[in-house]
Amino acid sequence: MGTKRAGQKQEELFYASERAEAPGHPFYQRLNAVLNKAGFDGFCEERCRRFYHGKLGRPSLAPGVYFRLLLIGFFEGIDSERGICWRVADSLSLRRFLSYGLDEATPDHVTMSRTRRLLDEATHQAVFTFVLTEVARRGLLKGKTIGIDATTLEANAAMRSIVRRDTGQSYMEYLLHLAAEAGIDPDDDDAVRRMDRKRKKKTPNEEWVNPHDRQAEVTKMKDGTTHLAYKAEQAVDLDTGAIVAITTHGGAAGDTTSVQETLPAAGVAVAEQIDTPTAQGSYKVHAQGLCEVVTDKGYHGGASLAAMQEWGVRTYVSVPQQPRRNWKGKAEQQAAVYANQRRAEGERGKRLLRRRGELLERPFAHQYETGALRRLHVRGRDNVAKRVLLQAAAFNLALILRTITRAGTPKGLADLKRSVLCTLWRVLAALAALLTPVSALYETPPLTPDRSGRHRWNPPTLRSGRKSGF
Repeated sequence: MGTKRAGQKQEELFYASERAEAPGHPFYQRLNAVLNKAGFDGFCEERCRRFYHGKLGRPSLAPGVYFRLLLIGFFEGIDSERGICWRVADSLSLRRFLSYGLDEATPDHVTMSRTRRLLDEATHQAVFTFVLTEVARRGLLKGKTIGIDATTLEANAAMRSIVRRDTGQSYMEYLLHLAAEAGIDPDDDDAVRRMDRKRKKKTPNEEWVNPHDRQAEVTKMKDGTTHLAYKAEQAVDLDTGAIVAITTHGGAAGDTTSVQETLPAAGVAVAEQIDTPTAQGSYKVHAQGLCEVVTDKGYHGGASLAAMQEWGVRTYVSVPQQPRRNWKGKAEQQAAVYANQRRAEGERGKRLLRRRGELLERPFAHQYETGALRRLHVRGRDNVAKRVLLQAAAFNLALILRTITRAGTPKGLADLKRSVLCTLWRVLAALAALLTPVSALYETPPLTPDRSGRHRWNPPTLRSGRKSGF
């Protein structure tokens, strides 16, 4: 009945040679060329070999295909793994990018999520380092001046599901307990809600936790709302815009605390990638390749500035408005704070801070706004770190693609072609206007006699009917 009979009809038979083949998207063709030239699939298979069994288990997903799926999430602006798999199943160009034929089933989100949980965070970090090596090989990494900034990502956990760490009570059970202690009838919902509106509410992370994602922390977001969130902090090369290192923390982690993990990671990455000439002319990895760090005022603190100075790094941290401090017993912190203030208020410091506003906020917009990762769909800090690392790797690949196609995403390439065609059309229209003779544009009306019998001269007009302005 209805559509059942239409669904039971026999499809027409065809030969494989008669099947239509997709030409492939030019952006993904260039991206595959970059990855194949660098040996991406061989590296991924060798790195992930220990996670695969020769005989047991369900049919596996190739490591190169899995990491390409995460790259598609960035380039297509898809936030969830389920959405990525649906998009791949519907797109012929993405099938070609993953080397899947029309008669092959594309990966489903269950296999993709299982592979993500199987591969550890160190493997995802190795893939990010592999892409960073390709960025450095193409001359897109300087490593001298690094900018550090952080942003919050909404976790896949709801505030209404939080429970007490000590007793395991939900928020509503805790509220009824408080009402009973205050002498309010717990069965009177209106009275309980009035008490909840009047009391001063706090949800410190030391007392509350979400049972489904215990590593997400209660955080005040940039728009003023309160959510369970994570914090992604990344170090960006201020000369080229490449992401050097990225770390993941709980949403409530302070900037002065998280930078002590991000800055050493950036220093190690720069030391591994940058070759510095020695006095004898030979090349070796220089441990002090990272020389300057530029951050905003959230990272300004005596202890953190003193630690950076001890690491041999010059700091250009924005100085907030602070009252006069007592430096008794803190001579090292005092020297570091005043030295940073002198550098930040100088001409070079002002230039670096302006560059920080440009090159640090742009990666956040590409990764988490157009890249659709502001709202997470995975749980646990490890899984969040895996997604964030591949999102940063995709951003670095976009930098490489910009040097080849002048566009970092498929939509950007389409807009570039459209702008080129529009510019070419304007040029052709201007040339046509220059080559057209003036007599073809204007028409001279006949002379008309006036009352005295004299002929009156009429100004020439455009053929469209408008006055020529003579």
